[in-house]
Amino acid sequence: MANTPSAKKATRKIARRTEVNSARRSRVRTFLRKVEEAISSGDKSAAAEALKAAQPELMRAAGKGVYHKNTASRKVSRLASRIKAISA
Repeated sequence: MANTPSAKKATRKIARRTEVNSARRSRVRTFLRKVEEAISSGDKSAAAEALKAAQPELMRAAGKGVYHKNTASRKVSRLASRIKAISA
């Protein structure tokens, strides 16, 4: 248990930040799920639109430190390549 005032404040800050980050992570996962569903249905235009909406969310999460920048870029890249392969 935290004893010093600074440790107690740090605990409060961590709890707040964890709540915000989990909300952001959940939001990104929702966008990614929409892209996955569009890809699995085989609708290329819907998948492209979903990716267009998901990409800024992923990059925003990366900017806020929820995801690493390279992780977000990798996810976008892999989804884009899967969308590109739908019609081929």
